[in-house]
Amino acid sequence: MPLPRLTDNELRTALDALPGWSVISGKLHRHYKFSDFVHAFGFMATSALAIEKMAHHPEWSNVYNRVTVDLETHDSEGITAKDTALAAVLDSIAVRML
Repeated sequence: MPLPRLTDNELRTALDALPGWSVISGKLHRHYKFSDFVHAFGFMATSALAIEKMAHHPEWSNVYNRVTVDLETHDSEGITAKDTALAAVLDSIAVRML
């Protein structure tokens, strides 16, 4: 059974706790910028381990020192608590790489 999508109020509250994140095209969105490719790729590699444990995989891309992330729970057709939890994990990893 799919997780319930966050209400508008729940999403606003979540965004208040996730600086740098926004909603674009119905997905949680964040753009990270690192000092170089090694740090950007290191962020993705380190994040991959946490992502796999959560079994919740992002849409993301890397160009040199930038990583762009979009999160949504596909079977729920929107943003759920699973997305905000993953966003918080990604932020905690990124802060160590910046």
